[in-house]
Amino acid sequence: MDANPKLTLLIPKKNTSKQSPRHLSAKMQEWWLSVVEDYELEPHHVLILTKAAEAHDRADQARAVLRKKGVTYRDRFRQPCARPEVAIERDSRVAFARLVRELNLSEEPPNTPRPPSLKYGAKR
Repeated sequence: MDANPKLTLLIPKKNTSKQSPRHLSAKMQEWWLSVVEDYELEPHHVLILTKAAEAHDRADQARAVLRKKGVTYRDRFRQPCARPEVAIERDSRVAFARLVRELNLSEEPPNTPRPPSLKYGAKR
């Protein structure tokens, strides 16, 4: 056994594959490919991009259920309640917006700066 084993560093390759993830909808596969072609992305950016596309698809799936079944249902006490898909759609939209913002895909800075975030427990 060698007393001084050699260490090899694994350096991830840039995304040279131009194939979008198959589990995405056709719309999101097209968007994913356009982003990969227009921007030079590091491997972690490709993962963020994929998660953004998944979040968009999830919001669309929830919206389809809401369109079919409505926004509310009656619980066992006959009280109106929001369907779980309402929260799924909302959360997926928020996730998509945050992930796209994280990728910073816009070429120009926004016209108005975002307000600073509040510290935990701070009041406006």
